[in-house]
Amino acid sequence: MAAGRTHGMTRALTARIALWARHPRAVVVLAAVAAVLVASTGWLGTRVYERHTTEQRHQDILAAARQSALNFTSLDYRHYGRDSKNVLKGATGDFEKQFSAQTEQLTKIVADNKSVSEGQILDAGIARADERTARVLVVADSKVTNVSAPKGTSRNYRLQLDLVHEGGRWLTSNVEFVG
Repeated sequence: MAAGRTHGMTRALTARIALWARHPRAVVVLAAVAAVLVASTGWLGTRVYERHTTEQRHQDILAAARQSALNFTSLDYRHYGRDSKNVLKGATGDFEKQFSAQTEQLTKIVADNKSVSEGQILDAGIARADERTARVLVVADSKVTNVSAPKGTSRNYRLQLDLVHEGGRWLTSNVEFVG
């Protein structure tokens, strides 16, 4: 019984091949359509992958910028050593050098004034980004208490952060107040 089924399948395949041989244009058209479909699928797959990669990169950039701005706007004189280290963990380049150079002076000022700044990131958006660099605009507020304002005052920040991708991480290389 199995031999009869195999013989029948072989006969059907032979009949199809004979039909295609009588219509060579149909075979060429089908081959061309198949080639176009394969190429289109490959192109679309590449586009989807690139878009996903770009979206993931943008999410990573925004997360790093938000954290860096939060660290920069949230400093407590009681934990200034820890807080300044958090700023420096996300820093590189000129920003890291400038912040490090000012740490001793800032530690004294913050301690003398008993300053506490509690930052909050309101919004962030990418102005430009590529695989290695990004510029992010961040809107932040903070409540600042110190000896001259024990009940606290509000501060609003509009920051421009430049980031670079180093060692698999996005690090802040520059911070500017922009308005």
